[in-house]
Amino acid sequence: MAFAQRARPFNEPVPIDRRAADNLRFIRDTMERAASFTAVPGWGGVAIGISALVAGLLAHRQTDMHAQVFIWLAEGGLALFIATLAVRMKSKRLATSLQSRPARRALLSFMPPLVAGAVLTTVLYRIDALDVLPGLWMLLYGAAVVTGGAFSVRIVPFMGLCFMAVGLMSLFAPPAWDNALLMAGFGGLHIVFGAVIARRHGG
Repeated sequence: MAFAQRARPFNEPVPIDRRAADNLRFIRDTMERAASFTAVPGWGGVAIGISALVAGLLAHRQTDMHAQVFIWLAEGGLALFIATLAVRMKSKRLATSLQSRPARRALLSFMPPLVAGAVLTTVLYRIDALDVLPGLWMLLYGAAVVTGGAFSVRIVPFMGLCFMAVGLMSLFAPPAWDNALLMAGFGGLHIVFGAVIARRHGG
């Protein structure tokens, strides 16, 4: 008799509205994951941010603008390497294929602004318009993150908009602020958003 009284709560029916809400939530989460590229590397972003802060400190010691640009270009190559490695590691851990449709869409949307940035960097470097480069880099990188992030988790496009805002600020700020704004953008924003992505989206 005592056992029957203890077992009675387990036999109580689950309200149908609660079960339906749970099912809808599961279906919505599953569809969102299927339609989104979720292997955005949070900790990889933090690592990129730290390397950008180091690059900014090194560039700050240079009096020649060309040397500063070279340091930041080297940082861009290092960041690309870190991002590629981090994406591969996270996609492998999450069993997410980089050949999936969302992954291909994210990559194809991410690349055009970066290619445009590389072309414009070459042109502006040739005409010695170096003071435009920091704002241009952050503006186009932000545009790449916004367009690529349209096929990723929701926080990614917002991160891109923040990069674009800092880029616009740099274009209209005194040239003496450029290195600090690059550190705030490529360093600070990557660390902050990378940590949030890592905490909310599995690393």
